[in-house]
Amino acid sequence: MKMWSSGGRRVLQELLSQPAVRSFSLSPAQNTVVVERWWQVPLSKVGSPPRLHPRRHRIYKLVEDTTHAPKEKMELILTQTVPKVGGRGDTVFVKKAVGRNKLLAEGLAVYPSVENKQMFSEELRLLREGKPEERIQTRTGQLTVELLKRTKLKINKMPSDEFQLTKEVVCRQFQKKLLIVVPPHALSLPFESVKDVGDYWCEVTVNGMDVVRIPISLMPYEDPSASYQRQLKTQMQEQQEQQEQQAAADEATVQAVSEAAVEKAAVEAAAVSEAIVKAVSEAAVEAASDAAVEAEAGKDSLSEAAASGVSAAKEESAASTQTSPDTTAPPSDSPKKD
Repeated sequence: MKMWSSGGRRVLQELLSQPAVRSFSLSPAQNTVVVERWWQVPLSKVGSPPRLHPRRHRIYKLVEDTTHAPKEKMELILTQTVPKVGGRGDTVFVKKAVGRNKLLAEGLAVYPSVENKQMFSEELRLLREGKPEERIQTRTGQLTVELLKRTKLKINKMPSDEFQLTKEVVCRQFQKKLLIVVPPHALSLPFESVKDVGDYWCEVTVNGMDVVRIPISLMPYEDPSASYQRQLKTQMQEQQEQQEQQAAADEATVQAVSEAAVEKAAVEAAAVSEAIVKAVSEAAVEAASDAAVEAEAGKDSLSEAAASGVSAAKEESAASTQTSPDTTAPPSDSPKKD
């Protein structure tokens, strides 16, 4: 018993002497706070530790609290084209949650180490300077190609007799009307210059790989003021037609509502008349039944009166028959005449 207690005491002392182990799953998030001493520590002699005051040099003031500071974004290099983020080889800055949980986890990006930067820079150089069959179109280039395939360029001819449709004019019209910057070396025309109105075409090369043919329409000159007046007149006609259609629709709605109201009033009048006729017929039937009842009651009373009269007459006749012999017969004790 004594040996067990000494052994247990020794194990307990060893456990207490070890540093406490914190469970990371239960510990709160750790934040960084920048502080500095309120009182500066004086310089000490060479080779000796600084002389700290036991209380004064333990007072600090807050310099920066990074709890609510904006979080820095993560720098990554994309290994594949990611929509709305970038293409392969692009260096992007994304949120740490997106970078860790999506891009890095799915193998869509890598960390921007020196080796990765050098590898992708060499790949981009080969992409620009390598053979056309070995090059790969970038994400931006693919979007540009898709946009150019849906594009049609319309150019209005200028009133000057010296106007000619050249490569420089087409590049300026691309930037003016379609907001697309096309360098002259990426544009090719099947003609040097034209003046006649008609339909033409041009070819645009994207990143030196994909070639897109775009139709061009050279249209006659239009005075801006005349076109504006024509457009204004068209708008006024459309507004007038809309107003007429609205008025016709309102009139049709009012007519339909009035017809429905008339039909409803007729139905209600018919129902009221039917109710009146029904009430009158019921009153007539009730009056006739009351009259019949009263007639039967009168008939019964007449029969009872007649019966009572007959019985009274019979009683009177019986009484008269009983009283008549007494008045006519002489008294029994009166003397008889000879």
